[in-house]
This record gives sequence, structure tokens and C-alpha cells, in this order.
Amino acid sequence: MRNSLDGVPVFVEAVEAGGFARAAERLALSRSAVGKTIARLEARLGVRLFHRTTSSLSLTEDGQVYYERCLRALEELRAGEVLLESGRREVGGKLKVTMPVLFGRYCAEPIFLDLAQQHPALELDLRFSDSVVDLIGERFDLAIRNHTPGDSKGLSSRRIFTQSKVVCVAPSYLAKHGEPVDIESLGEHEALVYWRNEQPFPWPLIDANGVETEPRLKWRLQFDNQEAIVDAAVRGIGIASLPGWLVQDHIEAGRVIPILKQYSSRSLDTYAVWPTAPYVPMRLRVVIDTLATQLSSLSGGPITSASRG
Repeated sequence: MRNSLDGVPVFVEAVEAGGFARAAERLALSRSAVGKTIARLEARLGVRLFHRTTSSLSLTEDGQVYYERCLRALEELRAGEVLLESGRREVGGKLKVTMPVLFGRYCAEPIFLDLAQQHPALELDLRFSDSVVDLIGERFDLAIRNHTPGDSKGLSSRRIFTQSKVVCVAPSYLAKHGEPVDIESLGEHEALVYWRNEQPFPWPLIDANGVETEPRLKWRLQFDNQEAIVDAAVRGIGIASLPGWLVQDHIEAGRVIPILKQYSSRSLDTYAVWPTAPYVPMRLRVVIDTLATQLSSLSGGPITSASRG
């Protein structure tokens, strides 16, 4: 019997991509090569798999039945690969990852680079973007997201980090303007505001009784980049509320000083998100576990809880 899997991956890709042209892009093939592969598959099966028009492509009834069976077969093949992979000590294969620009560069990228050095067979395609991408549609293996994933169909998630923020200011600013002692007096000082979605990002502060208050801020300068806020804070231009991991080196060097320490800031959870599958490849498990363990050094303890979406 001829190889019954000939053309199956191309067929599945054409279905999931919604057309031959996009499938060709994803598979690094020409459109005609995809079309010929599908035609050969249809000839071998003796059925039409697609309804084709000049403007659309849809599955026939036979095509839908075959597609569902192909998915099961490919899942079993992937499961076999995982079982074989788990028997080897070496972590290998390719992972396509998306992550927020700033958090990715400062916190996640060093961990990925360490993993690349530790596992020469591991291939990493690292993408930095603050946009929320379609993991399944754009064929990403993993996303790092600084928000709760919610009930996203077809996606699994695990909390890997909890970010805390710190209100800080340069000594030169304090020497000139004094120090705010509470939330009310903070409103009398110059704030350096992070601007997102056409509005200032909030500074909620929580007192010892758990009461959360949103300070009334005044500002002359607003930014859409938190690194720029760090620069302005270090120069003594105003008071900033920044992620602890971003400003920690400046605090240790004395360039900025934490203030209003009787309050805490609302924390922000960071999640690893990946397409749900019956089996998680060892390379993906190792990456997620390593991120959770290594990021704990920035937050004070490992994150071990997981949620499934």
C-alpha cells in the first residue's frame, strides 16, 4: 500500500489556513505545489475534499469526515513523538514564542538564551510584541501574557510570575520638592504617567487594612514606554510607579528610592499560554517549568499552581 499519509499534512494545513495560498505560505511551498498535492490526494481517495470557487474554499461532506480522522491520526503521531522524546535526556525541536516587548527583553529573554545554551538541539523563534496574537491561527507554540487568559477556547495556561510595582523617586527630586507621606499628598507632586489606550494607567494603592485607593495624580509628562519613565525618574523630573523588576537595579544603585512603603500596589499576574493538546512536548514543558522557576527569583518564590483553559 502506498503511504496513506502522503498529502495529509498539506490537506490539514489548507483546511486550518482557510485556503491554498495561506497554507503555501505557512509550509514554505508554492501555491501550485499545494494544489497539486491536494489533487493527488483526492485522486487517490476517489472523492472531492473541497468545494472550490474563485473566491472561496470549503470542505465537502467527505472532506469534513476525512479532516476529522486526519486530525486524530496526526495527534496520535505527535503523541508517539512525545513518548519517544521523553525517553531522551536532550531537549530538542522548535518552539515559536511570542512575548511582550519590555517584559520579554528584561525578564524572559535571558532565560530563553540560557536554555538555548543548555540545549543545543532546541530551536527558538522568539517574537516580541505587545499585541495579542492568535496562537493557533499564527501557529505559535507558546505565549507569555501579562493578563489573565480567561476562558480561551483551545488554549491552556499556567501562572508563571506575579509582578509587583513600586512607587519611587530620585533623591534629587526629594531634595527639591520633599516627600509625599500619604495618598492625598501624592496628588500634590509631579507624576510620571504611563499612557495606554488613550488614558493614564492607574496607580491603585492598598493600605494595611486592604483598602484600595486610586490616587488623584497631576502630571506634565506622559509616556507610552516604561523605560522612558525610568529615565525621567532617575533625572528627578517626577515620581513614578514602575514594575519592581524594571527599576530594581536603579534602587540598588541609589538612583531612585521607594516611597509610600506603607502601601502596596496591585500585583499583575503573568501567564504562559499554549494551544491545548492531548500531549505537551517535553521541550514545551521544560521551557514553561524553567520560566516559572527562574522568574521566581524576581518575585520571591516559585509559582507552581496551574490552570487549564
